[in-house]
Amino acid sequence: MKRAIELAKGGWSKAKPNPLVGAVIVKDDVIIAEGYHHYFGGDHAEIDALRKLDFIAEGATIYVSLEPCSHYGKTPPCVEAIIKSKISKVVVAMEDPNPLVAGRGIKMLRDKGLEVVTGVMETEAKQLNEIFIKYITNKKPFCILKSAITLDGKIASKTRDSKWITGQESRAYVHHIRNRVAGIMVGVSTVIFDDPQLNTRIEGEKDVSHPIRIIVDDENLRIPLDSNVVRTTNEQKTIVVTTSKAPQEKVDKLYSLGVDVIIVASDKVGQIDLNDLMAKLGEHKIDSILLEGGGTLNYSALESGIVDKVMYFVAPKILGGRDAITAIEGEGKDKVDDAFMIDDISIRRFDKDILIEGYVRKER
Repeated sequence: MKRAIELAKGGWSKAKPNPLVGAVIVKDDVIIAEGYHHYFGGDHAEIDALRKLDFIAEGATIYVSLEPCSHYGKTPPCVEAIIKSKISKVVVAMEDPNPLVAGRGIKMLRDKGLEVVTGVMETEAKQLNEIFIKYITNKKPFCILKSAITLDGKIASKTRDSKWITGQESRAYVHHIRNRVAGIMVGVSTVIFDDPQLNTRIEGEKDVSHPIRIIVDDENLRIPLDSNVVRTTNEQKTIVVTTSKAPQEKVDKLYSLGVDVIIVASDKVGQIDLNDLMAKLGEHKIDSILLEGGGTLNYSALESGIVDKVMYFVAPKILGGRDAITAIEGEGKDKVDDAFMIDDISIRRFDKDILIEGYVRKER
């Protein structure tokens, strides 16, 4: 199963919005075929592996990181192919959360007399497909808040200089995350001050996936029409988010330049309602977002409950300065007991930097 999960990562940027799935076929303790879901619309992992055996695997065991599908979609059901191949045992890491499957594939296999074992490396399989699980069950994107900070929590100096807080290895890894997600979101102030491209750049790779750029603006539509995200929207899609109070003339101008504009509700203080935004992005089939915002947007995102996961790259530097910019600003909490809690922490090293990852505790 560990090998199946590793294979599944081969579909990292191409399989979305489908899940990442790997399959390993074993007979007499020897791996006889492997497969994974390479790209959206392509063969599922089980079919990819079975093709290498001409769909004959009598008496073999197949290990799959996700329950085999039982419905017709872009491809025929994998359950049927497994049954016809005369495989005798199926080991499944996790049940498919897709309501169209949700245990039906497992039941069909058992009804046909196949031995089915479930829950093998389930935790690892769920982590691999955390984006798919959130989107398929809630129809809202999985949101990752990413920040690069100094030891004293600064993301930029008092002069707004931020290049570069973290080292090259950390920044390169972020581009691999951009390659995986469907959208990248920042506030309009980031566009005004930094004029970022928000694209994907991976050394040695030309066929990369650029996330849709989502710019959270306000009712005044402050986004500069000559900014990089506007000028290059024909090369990489850009969405600007505003409210119904936005000046129609500028909305029309953005449309004429190829920029999509999403109108969302405003919250109690007149800012963008981020929960309404997530629902609308889900309707646009955006299954995941990398939030690379400034302190104000980051706090609003946490406060609204849209953040699922945090990624903090911590560099061994100290900037200081009461006017330096911090990763989370906004109103803040009055008491430590009210702090946003992060669970399931993991830590990795990227040269001199440390990456701290965890999941935002949701109120139950």
